[in-house]
Amino acid sequence: MSKTLVWVEHDNASVKDATLAVVTAALQIGEVTALVAGSGCDAAAAAAAQIAGVSKVIKADDAAYANALAENVAPLVAGLMADYDVFVAPATTTGKNIAPRVAALLDVMQVSDILSVEGPKTFTRPIYAGNAIATVESGDAKLVVTVRGTAFGKAEATGGSAAVEAVGAHADSGMSTFIGSEIAKSERPELTSAKIIVSGGRALKDADTFQSVITPLADKLGAGIGASRAAVDAGYVPNDYQVGQTGKIVAPQVYIAVGISGAIQHLAGMKDSKTIIAINKDEDAPIFQVADIGLVGDLFTLVPELTGKL
Repeated sequence: MSKTLVWVEHDNASVKDATLAVVTAALQIGEVTALVAGSGCDAAAAAAAQIAGVSKVIKADDAAYANALAENVAPLVAGLMADYDVFVAPATTTGKNIAPRVAALLDVMQVSDILSVEGPKTFTRPIYAGNAIATVESGDAKLVVTVRGTAFGKAEATGGSAAVEAVGAHADSGMSTFIGSEIAKSERPELTSAKIIVSGGRALKDADTFQSVITPLADKLGAGIGASRAAVDAGYVPNDYQVGQTGKIVAPQVYIAVGISGAIQHLAGMKDSKTIIAINKDEDAPIFQVADIGLVGDLFTLVPELTGKL
């Protein structure tokens, strides 16, 4: 059985949901050890130790890992890989930043964005914006894999009792410095974990109209708010609202697409949603090819009417 090392995404206090899906995938490959690297990350390490299926937790606590700078984390992971066969990370912004550097240090090919585990070194992954699924097999001695979280169920966050082992830190590489972050504050559920998402497209005309049409419906449903790339590029909403191939990959229970035509890049980010509801005046819009429920008509009439009936 392969020994897998899982990168734990966390905020130094708690483990993020993306990690739970990665653990599920990693368990299909082999025995799971979780790596928690951070600064003052005792709480995160304790939380990781409780994840069902995790056999051991490695904790690297040092100021160099405070903000998960890939230039500092990658050498740590590469050093630990002497004892492991597979490194697995979520296909999130942080995971996609760390994993390629680890692969380069190990001189192996990375297997990106896997959808399923078919064997010890065999996986499926999307290509052509998700229009085709490739089955790939690695011939490398060590594997570096990123996991599409929406393709795997989440491991139970409690029930485990793994031992926590502390390891020494590598010196700060000095290659990058964390300056600051501007994080949007919202009481709405985060897109990648929301059970219901209401997304708007370019047809909403401008930022004020987007807010006046989409926000009341999302409020009634307790939903997250998303947008197409066209809506983001037009300045209706910030970048972190974008759903699609170059945005966030989501798979909520319900996805409501309002005024979104259904370009291939957008479909790649939401077509795994359990129920897709499309509202568009163009009955030939591509979005209707993947929608479970379609409403053809003027969104400026249909959406307020729908909101009023909830």
